[in-house]
Order: sequence, then structure tokens, then C-alpha cells
Amino acid sequence: MEKVKIGLLGYGVVGSSVYRLLTKERVRILEGTGVDLEVTRIAEMDTTKHGADAPASLFTTDGSAVVEDPSIDVVVELFGGVDAAFELISCALRNGKNVVTANKQLLANRGAALFELAREKGRQIRFEASVGGAIPIIKVMRESMFAAELHTVYGIVNGTTNYILTAMLRGEGDYAATLARAQELGYAEADPTADVNGADAAAKMAILASIAFHSRVTLQDVTFEGIASIQPEDIAYARDLGFVIKLVGSARLLDEQVNVRVAPTLVPAGHPLAGINGSYNAVLLVGHAIDEIMLSGPGAGGLQTSTAVISDIVSIVSTKTTGFMQNCSCYRALPLLAEEEMRSAFFIRVRVEDRPGVLAQLASIFGERDVSIESLIQKGHGDQAELVLITHPSPEKDFRAALEAIAGLSSVRSRPMTIRVLG
Repeated sequence: MEKVKIGLLGYGVVGSSVYRLLTKERVRILEGTGVDLEVTRIAEMDTTKHGADAPASLFTTDGSAVVEDPSIDVVVELFGGVDAAFELISCALRNGKNVVTANKQLLANRGAALFELAREKGRQIRFEASVGGAIPIIKVMRESMFAAELHTVYGIVNGTTNYILTAMLRGEGDYAATLARAQELGYAEADPTADVNGADAAAKMAILASIAFHSRVTLQDVTFEGIASIQPEDIAYARDLGFVIKLVGSARLLDEQVNVRVAPTLVPAGHPLAGINGSYNAVLLVGHAIDEIMLSGPGAGGLQTSTAVISDIVSIVSTKTTGFMQNCSCYRALPLLAEEEMRSAFFIRVRVEDRPGVLAQLASIFGERDVSIESLIQKGHGDQAELVLITHPSPEKDFRAALEAIAGLSSVRSRPMTIRVLG
């Protein structure tokens, strides 16, 4: 029997779930692996949590006491944040410890330096819980999909926004009302900014793109938009046109250039991602060798996320050597493809004067920039009309130029609302 001692950094929802699940499954893990996993130190700043589910003697308020403890073999970082977590993990690696982290912001901002340090020290960094909660997407992409020639990764990777958009689709309220409900149910934080503005999903997509294309993508390389501007009428029009609206992360490899972004997106009703509802997450992988593979499941929650953390711990203790598959797989440095060069189709909703010639005027502006219209809905509102259009794919720089010209017309009564269409 091998004994492995674990130090936890953070005892919040996920940290406490990791402790409880490890304690509950300790015998089963020992029987299956021959390794006895024991949490021996816990760093937690909130002293009210000391001794709540674990013996008070395990707790400290000093993270350094955990990462510098010579008896600890594996450090599990669940503090969150970037700078302090970076210093603690760096110290753990320098002290010869393997690391498990769920910290997407850290990896998306400063992951390269940590992976390089792990390589130098012959240690592992595992991070399954950083992206999809209980979904084992990191392991699948790094190991099973290595030869799949991935060129596209689509992700619904934020449970808060997916819950809100699902509730709006079901007619349970507008954005503000459904966000408040999500907070009541624990699907959204008291400060939900990083979720609803797309930053959380952007960090996750940076990690997924780095693994998929073996080229480092940071959070600064990802453009992102949130869902606060989505109105119930957008969702209703999308449904009438055969779509649902989701916050979709997209990582594309086109002509050996990488583009990664997160934005509200119209997803065709028959697409696999369209049926991912509530707080569930999903990642769709597309490759030349595999066609399409999708993984879905709970994207958040202490118990669900803790299963990914413990899986990483078991992977570490079951792997006696380190190397490519255990740390960073970024061996290329691919250029980024500028947003304006991407080809996209768009949903547009705009209010105009209800008089002859206005639609022709808009169509002429689009036509001058080689943006063609695929479908159109027009509804009258007194002396105004609401136009809803879907375009065929075109270079985004041409579409944006046409949109600016349309917004400047005297017949246009509102700023055009635009949402990308998947594909």
C-alpha cells in the first residue's frame, strides 16, 4: 500500500466537497489503485469553516504552510484568483509536489509559466475541473483525441448563462428576472459579472483551444460578449426562424490560424448543442478523423466538480513518469486569425420607419458589401416596422461596415441588434 498525502488550498463549496468525497471513497480508491489518499492539511482564510466537516487540527490560514510542508505529495488549489494562486502553485512545484487545480482564470492567463516550471521540476499539473465540471473533456482531448485532427471546438461552458437563456426560452421572464432566479437557486454568484459578460466562458475556451490545436491561447486572445442585451423578443424571433439562443464558445483552426471567441449565438433547433438546457454544459469536438463527438453533463456544483478533482489526483498517483500528456501539449505557436477576417452569418433585429422603400434601402447597403440575406420577418408597430433578418455568411468586416451604414440612416429608429448564427 502506498500512502499519498494531500494538501487543500481552499475549503469552499468545491474544497469541502473534495474532502467529503475523498473520505467517503477512501477505501474504494485504495482497493482499486493500491493507494491510500489522505488529506492532511487544509488552508482556508475563513476561520468559521475550520472544523466544520474536517478536524480543526487540519486547518491553517496560511497557504504557504501547505505548499511548503515536506510531507505533502499533492497540492489541490481551489482558492481561485490569479496572482496568489500562481505563487502558491509555483512554490508547490519547486518543492517537488504535483498539483491539481480548478483555476481556469489562472491557467488562461499565466498557465504557460506554470507548465514550464512543472516540466523543469518533473512534476504534473492536472486541471480537469477547470473547464466542464464533471465532464472529462480535458482527458479526452489530450489523450483520446490526440490524432483526431481537431479543427473546431464548440462549447456551452457556463451553467449560469445557459440556465438564464433556457428560462427565457421557456417564458419564465426577461434577463433580469431569470438572473435573479438563478441567484436564488445557487446557479449564479452574488456578483455574476464574469459569468454573464462571457469572461468565464472565454477563459475555458482559451484552455480548450490550447489543447485542441497544441498552440498557446490566453484569455487576452479571446474576444467575448455576454448575454445582458438579449431580449425576450430575440428569443421568440429565433424560435420562429428555427433556432435557439445559446452562449457559445467557438475555437476554430482555419488555414493554420486560430480564432477563439464567446458570444450569444443562434443554434439551429436540430443541432446537438440546442438541447443542452438548464445549468448543463457541453463541448462539441469536430475533427477530420472523427467527424463530431459531443460530451455533456453537469458543468458546476461542488460535488460534481469534486469528482473531476479526485479523478486528477488518482491520475497523478497512477502515473509514475511525467511528460507530454501530463502537462502542457502546446508545442506549436500558431498565429491568431483576426475577428474581422472570419466569415459569419448574423441575425439582425432593427426598427425602421414603416414606409415604402426602406427595406430596399437596407438590402441595397448589404448588397453593396456582398452581404446577402437568407430570410426575413417584418412586423408592423404603428408607424414603425420591426425587421428581423438572417444573412448568409460573409467576412465580418464587410458585415460590420454595412451595419454602420444602416445605423446611420434617418429611417432607422433603433440601433440594430445582432447575434451570430452557428456555422
